[in-house]
Amino acid sequence: MDASGAARRNVELKAKDPDPARSLAICRSLDAVDCGVISQRDTYFDVPNGGLKLREESPGKPHLIQFQRANQSQQRESSYRVIPVEDGASLRAALRESLGERGVVVKRRRLFLWGYVRVHLDAVQDLGSFIELEAVAPADSDLTREYQLVAELRDALRITDELLCANGYADQLLSDPRVGRRSASVSRSNKSRPSA
Repeated sequence: MDASGAARRNVELKAKDPDPARSLAICRSLDAVDCGVISQRDTYFDVPNGGLKLREESPGKPHLIQFQRANQSQQRESSYRVIPVEDGASLRAALRESLGERGVVVKRRRLFLWGYVRVHLDAVQDLGSFIELEAVAPADSDLTREYQLVAELRDALRITDELLCANGYADQLLSDPRVGRRSASVSRSNKSRPSA
């Protein structure tokens, strides 16, 4: 996020990963920079527009992410703001009490950087293995280059149409009958929202 508070944009794509070892080998063959493994816990909150999640990760510090994106399986534009947080636990409690908690996603992420594209090799608790591509766009971009880069990486990683995911991890967990509300990874607030 810049000093004006304007949202940043990227072009992203999410897909199931049937062969994580192959995906890891391909990332290395592309000379992508291996940034290592990050353990992440994303808490999603009930909001009327877009999405809001608190990300707590190790290594790293907590941050709040507000985002807008379409639920579609092909490459898609996303706008987002990332706000650093000093006290993740206190903010999580405050947002849970005021907004209601929509769900929690726990994952182990292997991060690669290929130019200004972030390649996430994710092992998501209760869901499985995924690939996520995020081409970060400069403020003046018309997104043509970002769409091209994501398409190029999609081909290199052998991501076929049947592997594509329209929904994010939290939505997938909430809609998965094998997981449902019993999952320790997803909780939902039973508290009714106050009227405006």
